[in-house]
Amino acid sequence: MAASATRRSETLESIVNVIARSAAEIRQGLVGRRGAVEAENPSGEVQMEADVWADGILRRRLSAIDGVAQYASEEEPEVFECGDIEDGFAVAVDPLDGSSNLQSNNTMGTIFGVYDQPLPASGRSLVTAGFVLYGPIITMAVANEEGVSEYELSGGERTLITDDLTLPEDPVVFGFGGRAQHWPPAIESYVETIRTELKLRYGGAMIGDVNQVLSYGGIFAYPTLETHENGKLRLQFEGNPIGYVLKQAGGRSSDGTRSLLDVEATELHQRTPVYVGSTEYVDRLEAALE
Repeated sequence: MAASATRRSETLESIVNVIARSAAEIRQGLVGRRGAVEAENPSGEVQMEADVWADGILRRRLSAIDGVAQYASEEEPEVFECGDIEDGFAVAVDPLDGSSNLQSNNTMGTIFGVYDQPLPASGRSLVTAGFVLYGPIITMAVANEEGVSEYELSGGERTLITDDLTLPEDPVVFGFGGRAQHWPPAIESYVETIRTELKLRYGGAMIGDVNQVLSYGGIFAYPTLETHENGKLRLQFEGNPIGYVLKQAGGRSSDGTRSLLDVEATELHQRTPVYVGSTEYVDRLEAALE
């Protein structure tokens, strides 16, 4: 994809601004939308009314941006073409990460990745990625080639907290998804080892758990399972964007053998095991899986 440096910069800023301005509306719109609809997403998971609603908002607004050529969502089976693929960015979104937490009224988020190649694309073609966390305060992390910035969101405005978000040197927390009885033996052994070193923090929404790791250091994982050999998270919508954020924050990502950013992208809704966090703990995880 080719475009002038100025236009590229303006498009990327517009994408981040649209997601930031939409965050409060999405959070408020969760009220009354906690039920399921009679449909499944392309990964075979039951869709919540809030999933579909948030996807509709982001699709309309992001696809209308000049310079956005493709919009893709975890909730939709195909890429939505909205511009010249030779002269624009592809935006991949998980509109409402952790929507199963609606029932218990726990943390959720929105994940996005901006690719410089048509989807499905390698994580190495990401130029910007980040997430919104709907916690007690709505926050946003945005990663680009310069590093990771964190913002508080209120009234459609972004207030910068830091423009140099990096993982702490002394890791504190860990969280592993999936049922423990379905973990491979190597994962069980690894978790037993780090349990004596780190505090367990797992809330069932990837963004909340990843943000814990960004704040305190450690490792988050949704591993390969006996019931799901390739894990349950999606490469384009979750693995690549979060892997990019952690890399730019001074950490690492892995699918168990290599960086998530180096995984070959073959399908839009391709699944992958996800291991992200402090370099030491991701390195040790890979060694445990050898």
